[in-house]
Amino acid sequence: MKEIIYMHALNEARHEEMSRDPKVFIMGEDIHNTKELVDAFGIERVRGCPISESAFSGAAVGAAAMGYRPIVWLMFGTFVYVAMDQIVNQAAKLRYMTGGQVKLPIVYWVPIGSGFNAGAQHSDHPLALLGNSPGLKIVLPSTPYDAKGLLKAAIRDDNPVIFFEEQMLGMTSGEIPDEDYIVPIGKGDIKREGSDVTVVAIGSMVPRALTASRKLQRDGISVEVVDPRSLVPLDKDLILESVKKTGRLIVLEDAPPICSFASEISAVVAEYGFSLIKSPILRVTRHNVPVPFSPSLENAVLPNEKMLINAVTKIMQ
Repeated sequence: MKEIIYMHALNEARHEEMSRDPKVFIMGEDIHNTKELVDAFGIERVRGCPISESAFSGAAVGAAAMGYRPIVWLMFGTFVYVAMDQIVNQAAKLRYMTGGQVKLPIVYWVPIGSGFNAGAQHSDHPLALLGNSPGLKIVLPSTPYDAKGLLKAAIRDDNPVIFFEEQMLGMTSGEIPDEDYIVPIGKGDIKREGSDVTVVAIGSMVPRALTASRKLQRDGISVEVVDPRSLVPLDKDLILESVKKTGRLIVLEDAPPICSFASEISAVVAEYGFSLIKSPILRVTRHNVPVPFSPSLENAVLPNEKMLINAVTKIMQ
């Protein structure tokens, strides 16, 4: 095992998979400026693209259909809006429309993040928007171990995968194995065992949930923190087993509440585990407004530890 930061774990995964399979290549804006990648693999496999997300996101569909395994680097989460036809109407659907004759092993690597005062147009987390598009797999790791393992699994998958990278987590550290490994897509993880309340935390909300759970432990409240890691497919069984143990559910997500994964996870438990819950399900999310540029206003809009602690206190009453 070795200690590594989140962003370096991702770089390792990318380098190892490109070394393992010559059909893997990466394309996107400014990606050709990544000197260590160009030195290792050349400009044919590290392809800098014009500022046209629709063009290179669509080119990846053709490359994948011809047997390649493209990694498409999209610089900001909101840039997927420019490529929605290529991702949602082409990549997500063509394997089904051809009766499985065409495989589309594409990774759309999408950095997301709030809390950087980047303004409304760079602060969205478009998870649910893409989650509403059948044919796409969606993953969002919260630790270096999960980041490396899920990126490797996504690159090896024969279906299009949206790999969300939480920029807020870039400098966080954790242990990873020295040997090759993957984290299976569709399998969640218990980040902290507990008995009173289940908190399903998504992405950068996982470390905040862990911090809040340690504070609540001092007050005698035991919080179980569940990290889905994979949002599509979702590990429903893991979440339901946790709720069966605690009888209470809070979902913590840095996204607006309407039509969110917080809403989806709440609905799953309400539909399949209604008899397990002792109190109403709660969601802790952003406020339903565009994220302000002002630091003080942005902090007021985004979910935080205090909001989660208040929700746990409420649900325990």
